Amino acid sequence: MNVLKIALLQIAPCKTLKENLEKGMKCCMEAKENGADLALFPEMWSNGYNIYNRPVHEWKAEAILADSDFVHNFGSLAKTLHMAIGITLLEKYENAPRNSLILFDRFGEQKFTYAKVHTCDFGEEQNLTPGEDFYVETLDTACGEIKVGAMICYDREFPESARILMLKGAELILVPNACPMEINRLSQLRARAFENMTAIATCNYPESVPDCNGGSSLFDGVAYLPELDHSRDTCVFQADGKEGIYIASLDLEQLRNYRTKEVHGNAYRHPRKYGLLVNSKIDHPFIRSDYRE
Repeated sequence: MNVLKIALLQIAPCKTLKENLEKGMKCCMEAKENGADLALFPEMWSNGYNIYNRPVHEWKAEAILADSDFVHNFGSLAKTLHMAIGITLLEKYENAPRNSLILFDRFGEQKFTYAKVHTCDFGEEQNLTPGEDFYVETLDTACGEIKVGAMICYDREFPESARILMLKGAELILVPNACPMEINRLSQLRARAFENMTAIATCNYPESVPDCNGGSSLFDGVAYLPELDHSRDTCVFQADGKEGIYIASLDLEQLRNYRTKEVHGNAYRHPRKYGLLVNSKIDHPFIRSDYRE
């Protein structure tokens, strides 16, 4: 069995960048001790997604560069531990910060920097710079190579996010999160995994963090198995609300075999008939005054 072990770092942030660095590194070390091949942080770990009920200028000042010491420390740690790390941050960027994830492989090489495309423009994230694209890279792990992409929190609510990652070859999608994982949001993750035959690993903050409830999860995207006469739940792991380092196991061989035989993903699509999907016109009742490209 070819199993990738993913550490979902469902941990509460501290009060300073230095403390978040120290706690984050300690948790990565513990994840490695528990056999993890990859460790994933919740959304915007560098400042604990602390952007609400504060002056905008105050939290914007907490943005850090993608090549800051904070980020480099996690890259160095990934190499030392021989474990991939997906670190999240409020990234200092041109005119306004970005909500970003940087993925390091087990050799400490930076594979991509992904910035949240679907920023929550109905709230404080209207003060962020949205990302422009979705990325998929090959991650070399102890289990062999796996194609990994990312989306962040609200990106999950748009089927196009996971769809384009699947079309770019993603087998696993990493999803840092900072909101309550209730039944509808979990259903979105289940649907994204099912319709794309792609595994989705989500890491949320624990219930001790305001407006969060843990529930970090792994959906493996495999709805049917030959030995079953019915479908199976693609949710193969879900944490409770408590703070902790949770190890979720992804059977890569099972996923890959499934993808060569089943009917979802890109098997029977008709993209020539989907032209309206790229039409940018917005009509009633979906017009919003705070929408931006």
